[in-house]
Amino acid sequence: MKSPRPVILVHGGAGRRPITRTQAACLGEALATGYVILEHGGSAVLAVERTITFLEASGLFNAGRGSRRQLDGVMRMDASIMDGATLKAGAVASIEEIVHPIAAARLVMEKTSHVLLVGPSATRFAQYFHLERQLPTTASGLSRRTRPVSGPAAKTKLRYRSMMKKVGAADRHGTVGAVALDERGTVAAGASTGGIDSMLPGRVGDTPLIGSGVYADNRGGAVSMTGLGEGIIRLAMAKTICDRLAAGVSPAMAAQQVLRQLVSRLQGSAGMLVLNLQGRFAIRHVTPFMAAGSWGGRGKPVVQGRFR
Repeated sequence: MKSPRPVILVHGGAGRRPITRTQAACLGEALATGYVILEHGGSAVLAVERTITFLEASGLFNAGRGSRRQLDGVMRMDASIMDGATLKAGAVASIEEIVHPIAAARLVMEKTSHVLLVGPSATRFAQYFHLERQLPTTASGLSRRTRPVSGPAAKTKLRYRSMMKKVGAADRHGTVGAVALDERGTVAAGASTGGIDSMLPGRVGDTPLIGSGVYADNRGGAVSMTGLGEGIIRLAMAKTICDRLAAGVSPAMAAQQVLRQLVSRLQGSAGMLVLNLQGRFAIRHVTPFMAAGSWGGRGKPVVQGRFR
């Protein structure tokens, strides 16, 4: 059987904001970073990790250095990665002070028998392996919008009520993710995020939840989601799409079917990368924009701000 031609897809989030030239250039460089690994026989997992690492370091997206802060002013990040050959997966949620949450997620996958570590324990785990650190949050560095809530109980309650209204209206844009197919026919998927605007402290979205934000299976394909996580979680979208791929549904049709459910049942908002075992793929979204791209090694990486 002929080996598949490697391919990699990347996204920088879906939302109302159009992609900037700087972000487009960064996504193109991230694709090149990942594809070089595939071209030289590297694994899909490594390609996905390195691609996302590049984006986390850039500070241009809502991940790694560019992550948003929660309502108490603290930057808490989520990430996950999955290997389609073994179904091994690793994830971290509410991790702090780490530049590369995706690297911590891969360490969970490869150095433990677990899938998900959360909170301060995830941070300590990453520090044990000497992952690059960010400066901790300081009150003096916060804007008025993100300063920790304080004051009498009544005032605090009113402020949280006001902030919660913003959760529904805020722009959710900037989560990063990637999927890849290597020359051995193995797929992998990953994602990393700083969450959404105006998050309640401790809020966790779909990104670190295997089957919701990320899924990869060599019997079907690989998916990386972006968007409003609450709806994505309720439909377990990544696993649902992979199951349809395994049943022979095309990436474009699988994406369309599940996005239709998200909108009709939950009025949700999302975008996705979908890749099957033959290297066919789809990039779809129901948001006005989605920063994403693909490359199969020919020509130049293709990066756009909108897909239909």
